[in-house]
Amino acid sequence: MTLSHDVAGDGPALVLLHSGVCDRRMWDAQWLTLIDAGYRLVRCDLRGFGGTPAPDRPHNDAEDVQDLLNSLGIRQAALVGSSYGGHVALEIAARWPDRVSALALVCSALPGHEPSAELNALGEREEALLEAGDIVGATELMVETWLGPDADETTREAVRRMQRQAFELQMAVAEEFEPIEAEIDLAAIQAPCLAVSGAHDLADFRQIAARLPDLLADAEHVELPWAGHLPSLERPSTVTDLLIGFLKGTIPAV
Repeated sequence: MTLSHDVAGDGPALVLLHSGVCDRRMWDAQWLTLIDAGYRLVRCDLRGFGGTPAPDRPHNDAEDVQDLLNSLGIRQAALVGSSYGGHVALEIAARWPDRVSALALVCSALPGHEPSAELNALGEREEALLEAGDIVGATELMVETWLGPDADETTREAVRRMQRQAFELQMAVAEEFEPIEAEIDLAAIQAPCLAVSGAHDLADFRQIAARLPDLLADAEHVELPWAGHLPSLERPSTVTDLLIGFLKGTIPAV
């Protein structure tokens, strides 16, 4: 199955991977600016998000993204991942290090991370609401949890739409299939990495970003004092400038 996706622009390839509460539309504010900066952009919906159906069999999201890039003839790309999209980006960079030119991880999850009691409790509240059929309540829980204080109502409504659609897609299937977790070695990652965290985010993701310089060969950590978990939506132009500054120093456009 081919992931629903968009491709545009010319220059070095740049793949945008969405968070687990959004879909590829979360990158709308960055899309044209990154194209104008000289990059060939790809953004996709993982299974069960946006325009891609929920999985009907065991699958691996990193392999899905690799299959998409193969179909597009992209041999090497920089990866920008938000939250769960960062988890996918790290897996790709560890399993196929020669195919990743740079990593920009925004409030990223981490393969093998042991969730805190706070994060587990959040997951239990979400699951209880969904089991009760309260998609609206589960959606509002996610909006309130993951967006920081700078997010305006337009941004909140955008996340609300994306998250609700994801819940509806995922709950419409008869059987739920979790992604297959692959064994990976983060030490295999050689691409330069920018790890961004938000001061208003859950502790798990702040700690992951702070750890990445110790786990990867070439990583820098930047914390945004104003940000929650989705800073690319909360202050889009600020994050776009941060990404372009990092990319220009690692994979400059021709």
